[in-house]
Amino acid sequence: MMKNEVKISNVPCMDVGRVIRILSDAYISLIENDLPLRTMPSVMLWGPPGVGKSQAVRQMADIIQRKTGKETRVTDVRLLLFNPIDLRGIPTANEDRTLAVWLRPQIFQMDDDRDVVNILFLDEISAAPQSVQAAAYQIALDRTVGEHRLPENCIVIAAGNRVTDKSVAYKMPRALANRLMHIEVEASFNAWKKWAMTSGISPLVVGYLSNRPDVLLCADTAIGDNLAYATPRTWEMVSNTLNYIEADIDKAYPLIGALVGLNLAGELRNWIKVKRNIPSMEKIFDGEEVEVPQTADVMYVTISAMTAYAKEHREDMERIRNSIVYGYKLPPDFSVALMKNYMSIEEGYKIKLMKIPEFFKWMQKKGSLLNGII
Repeated sequence: MMKNEVKISNVPCMDVGRVIRILSDAYISLIENDLPLRTMPSVMLWGPPGVGKSQAVRQMADIIQRKTGKETRVTDVRLLLFNPIDLRGIPTANEDRTLAVWLRPQIFQMDDDRDVVNILFLDEISAAPQSVQAAAYQIALDRTVGEHRLPENCIVIAAGNRVTDKSVAYKMPRALANRLMHIEVEASFNAWKKWAMTSGISPLVVGYLSNRPDVLLCADTAIGDNLAYATPRTWEMVSNTLNYIEADIDKAYPLIGALVGLNLAGELRNWIKVKRNIPSMEKIFDGEEVEVPQTADVMYVTISAMTAYAKEHREDMERIRNSIVYGYKLPPDFSVALMKNYMSIEEGYKIKLMKIPEFFKWMQKKGSLLNGII
């Protein structure tokens, strides 16, 4: 490595959930204190493909809008597809044809109203041609390109893959790196699961990954000639395939294999077939006597199915109570996993659960286990 190139080390490494919380709080603090958004340096998010960097930016925008009341707009620029002229603008002659002027590029067409917050997301910056990187870095550092300037109500966030991710990536010069705020984004199953529970991700995918959290991100699989490999992004695509394209796992198998590889697609197919052996959700939630599964794989599928059913019937607290009673019968680690899932059904749902005597009793007896299991 040359001396003037930066290495990704000695920077905070966070899961997507923590990135969202920390950066949202920082920007909201600036907005509420009426401080210029440029007070905080532009952020550079590093991480493997599909880890959730762009998702984090969209969720930040939602939080900022909800908590400040300001309309928040994201301009998503995929720099790998850009030419320098897309950032600088098209040259044309001035009125007396003595000088060249640059037409304003689309990314600078932002509303500068005080009730609006703009987020310019410069994605794939490390994979863009160096001529495009130069213009993008000027935007990130100086908030300008040539004579064009971003409005004061604009947040700039860049993202890229690390050189070690074996994807197209160029090392960042140290002089530029020293002017950015660097965060490395890591895959965390718990953070992903919390997001998945409220984002319509197929309970089959959530249940399978609860059993195999190690395959949420298979970065090593991307090395070499493997084109299909698992990332949070491709698992979301798998969920969309099962939810909206083909619910029959045998028919969906080749489509899923095209996303995460045939090995994981086969595992998922076999796991889903285990689901046929789980107890009846109707009987559990009706409070009938139901036998507890005896094997771990069936128990994983059972708590996943219970969570999906509870989410669909979350306002029927009597049925939720019946399912909590059933949850008492599960081994401690699976009982804890179920209660953690229930508390993530929606924001503030734990408060509703605390009004159920059986849940309150469970919290008194087993609540101390919540931080350490599954």
